[in-house]
Amino acid sequence: MSRIHRALISVSDTTGLEELARALHALGIEIVASSGTGAKIEAAGIPWLAVDEVTGAPEMLGGRVKTLHPGIHGGILARRDVPEDLERIAEFGIREIGLVVVNLYPFRETVAQPGITDAEAIEKIDVGGPAMVRAAAKNHQSVGVVTSPSRYPEVIAELQEREGELSPETRRRLAAEAFTMTAGYDAAISAWFTGGVTLPDEIIMDLQRERELPYGENPHQAAGYYVDRTQPRHLLTGVRQHGGKALSYNNLADLAAAHAIANEFDEPACAIIKHQNPCGAAIGRDVAEAYERALAGDPVSAFGGVIAVNRPVTAELGARLAEQFLEVLIAPGFEAGALEALAVKANTRLLEDTDPAPRPPLRHFRPVPGGMLVQAPDDTAEPRAAMTVVTQTQPDTREWEDLLFAWRIVRHVSSNAIVIARDGATLGIGAGQMSRVDSVRIAVEKTPADRRAGAVLASDAFFPFPDGAELALAAGITAVIQPGGAKRDNEVTAAVDAAGATMIHVGRRHFRH
Repeated sequence: MSRIHRALISVSDTTGLEELARALHALGIEIVASSGTGAKIEAAGIPWLAVDEVTGAPEMLGGRVKTLHPGIHGGILARRDVPEDLERIAEFGIREIGLVVVNLYPFRETVAQPGITDAEAIEKIDVGGPAMVRAAAKNHQSVGVVTSPSRYPEVIAELQEREGELSPETRRRLAAEAFTMTAGYDAAISAWFTGGVTLPDEIIMDLQRERELPYGENPHQAAGYYVDRTQPRHLLTGVRQHGGKALSYNNLADLAAAHAIANEFDEPACAIIKHQNPCGAAIGRDVAEAYERALAGDPVSAFGGVIAVNRPVTAELGARLAEQFLEVLIAPGFEAGALEALAVKANTRLLEDTDPAPRPPLRHFRPVPGGMLVQAPDDTAEPRAAMTVVTQTQPDTREWEDLLFAWRIVRHVSSNAIVIARDGATLGIGAGQMSRVDSVRIAVEKTPADRRAGAVLASDAFFPFPDGAELALAAGITAVIQPGGAKRDNEVTAAVDAAGATMIHVGRRHFRH
């Protein structure tokens, strides 16, 4: 590649622009710029040439048309090793452009703002920018293309070292970044047009690595945390880490589960997660009480857990948490003295969630070989009015409250899922068993014997036979909530009636595989 003599710059993000323009000018590279970019360059005292001086045509249609012209694209796309190309552009007085520096209208940032109209969003769909980027990337054997200000320092350094040239390796790498950028930009626009459609015919994701992770589920697996930039928010939006080691793959998976449960409730709540399942969850008069009650649900399994609370951590709670071994703590804030109390836990990841609103995804993805299973998220909680008491005995006020609490928790437990609860706290949880009876058995065994009587039970799917319900009733459970819909519903109901207990059918299951 010959030395670069002309560069085209058209940017929305002007970060580092002055430094770049000054370096190009010092290398004797002529700068062609769009009007807005050129004004910034001129303010820095650096000479530049306007696009319309190159094209001989004015910007028009409110800036919609300015670089879409042979004077620009001929200079970018001409193949330097094809004599006919060079003869053709020379015939029309078009000069070669060896460097294209472009970033695009801020479409993502615009549509993320509340109250943006369709007209405002559409005006932020860049046309000329992607065209120039793709043209330069296509002709990367002759043209360098830079789409991010973060690349300016290394590009400047190489141009200075190579006396105005970029190596073939650099041009190819920059071209790959350029095509990735335009693909992601189009994905964001596609996502905006499809709006809230959960299952469109085509789904284009724009995954950008937000951070490297120490390893995956196991130390021998490489891993990273990628953010889908077509979505307005993600798991770590607004999250600030105050201390501890780097978040791991397993930490983030558990964090998603903990955040979802804690934010189910308006009351002070706490969720303690292991392997994406709650080992304890509770509400309380304050967050300290909620934590103590969640911990009591399974203190052995809570060792090394991920904890989420939906209220700021007090100094008192911070001191109490410092007594435990926990991997991650996430809270909407830390009151005076809380972080100091937790400072003794040097490895614990302490996360402050400054944007604690729920983050329900538009779609739920699960990879399978060569593809994805895609479904709407299970984010619907049934109201009490949709539930039916199917037994002779009606739940009392306390039982209703506990049944509704348990039903909200069981949606977050791996199927087959059983939750035993009382007084707004889980007592025993059976998760992920192949047999629902085994899940009931585990939940009963985890529930202290002196707390079983009068507790309630939630099942994420129907009991196909009476045996699961009978096992719970024999342990002292007095109220059951389940979807219903089994062929033997009448037998299950008869077993509950025979025990003098009560049962509610919801009419909808909540498998979580």
